[in-house]
Amino acid sequence: MRGNVKAALVFFVVVGAILLGLRFAMPFYAEWKLRHASDAKATKGTITVAVDNWIGYFPLCSPEMKKAMRSSGWNFRCEDDEADYPKRMKRLKDKDIRFAVATVDSFILNGAPVNFPGVIPMVIDQSKGGDSILARKDCVANLNALKGRVDIKVALTPNSPSHHFAKVAASHFGIPELLPPKDRTGRLVETNGSKEALKKLLSGEVCVAILWEPDVSRALADKNIIKLLGTEDTERVIVDILLVDPDYADKNSETVMILLSHYFTVLKFYRDNNDLLVKEIISETKDADGKKFTEEAVRAMLKGVEWATLADNAQKWFGIAAPGGKADEGLYATIDSTVRILRNNKDFARDPIPDGDPSRLTRSQFIRELSAKAATGFIIPSKGEVATGASLGAKFAPLNDSGWKALREVGALKIEPITFRSGTADLTIAGKTEIDQAVESLKHYPKFRILIKGHTGMVGDPAENKVLSQERADSIARYIMATYGIDEHRLRPVGLGSSEPLARLPEEQCSETRCERAYNYRLPRVEILLVAEVY
Repeated sequence: MRGNVKAALVFFVVVGAILLGLRFAMPFYAEWKLRHASDAKATKGTITVAVDNWIGYFPLCSPEMKKAMRSSGWNFRCEDDEADYPKRMKRLKDKDIRFAVATVDSFILNGAPVNFPGVIPMVIDQSKGGDSILARKDCVANLNALKGRVDIKVALTPNSPSHHFAKVAASHFGIPELLPPKDRTGRLVETNGSKEALKKLLSGEVCVAILWEPDVSRALADKNIIKLLGTEDTERVIVDILLVDPDYADKNSETVMILLSHYFTVLKFYRDNNDLLVKEIISETKDADGKKFTEEAVRAMLKGVEWATLADNAQKWFGIAAPGGKADEGLYATIDSTVRILRNNKDFARDPIPDGDPSRLTRSQFIRELSAKAATGFIIPSKGEVATGASLGAKFAPLNDSGWKALREVGALKIEPITFRSGTADLTIAGKTEIDQAVESLKHYPKFRILIKGHTGMVGDPAENKVLSQERADSIARYIMATYGIDEHRLRPVGLGSSEPLARLPEEQCSETRCERAYNYRLPRVEILLVAEVY
């Protein structure tokens, strides 16, 4: 009897286990059956890219891109993480995702703490007006007017590409006032997005705000707001990139090639069908309030993006020259300059790039192979032409005196004193080095003309001082043109002698000899200013 009970118990346990197993197995069976009974049976898997709502990423996440990837057997999706870069880098490191987008600065800033979990196979775009430094015109007239102002309040979104743009301008133009300390004075007003910063600027709560589109256009519609500097006037400052897990790139290089090939084809499609691009952006995206963008807003945003084609990636960014042509390693230069800015801002004590080698963060093989195959029509420049995005070789129309006087002053580059041999206009080796460093900053501002102002001290004959200051300004202009090939019409050297002395610093106000000596020491100088046409 006891044996029958045991047998019955075993029977019920076995049957229960079978039923329980079937219950858990049925959903998987149903999914398997659905997959094999539908078009999904041909799907190789899902590729997920972590993104945010920057308009430059739209072609990558567009309906056309999803359709193209589906034709190759891949389900392609973009996940908006609201620009949470630390989380994005951690997901890439944990291999929760294999692809992500970032700006060069955000990748370095947030990738360094987790040992750079991705490599860069392509450049997506660069901001060309998408980010701007704006001000109330009753507060400041230009960037130089910010210098020494301790009463200015600045609104910005922390750790955003616009924040990095502020760091760039503060460093290049020597304006720490653009990034006031975060303290009880309240001069730095941190906002949750550009829209909030816009409200504070329009209300007069702050004098300066760093915004991105479409808020830049909305701000400039107010006659009381002026633009101090925009990324449309810069080169290689805010650069968007694609990241891929290096292990995935090694083991699945064909998949990465498929993704990039489809992307450049889609990019060309939208370039040829701009009205459709605008229509799809309106249909697929919403603003911060959940409302659809107007056509006017979308077109304003698109003006702030310069997408990088396959040819651009090869010739301008990865240094891959077409036969008989030349190329520029713009991506490496951008990484190097970004590290300098971040170190100047005390984000890093030393170079965070492994071995200080920017190529450790890139993977050029995909662009090289796509270019060789001419997957989307590789444009070959004429022999000897430098196919670069840098500004140094740009041509400028000549201007007369009145034309130069009508230009708007943008700001003076931050430079150490340029030294000459005593009483002459002959540059010393140290002086040439300082000019070289200034030219590194000039590369970021391709549209501005350059005004070189020479100044002397108050001692001596004013006429002779003016001659010497002109000769020194001329000497710098000649060096820049001869060394870097900058167009002569872009430069204007002016000797002012002692006619524009500096204001005395507080410690130079006394009547003692040491105060006078300190003041006189600062007077002989050269300024390199960026100036622009007024439209």
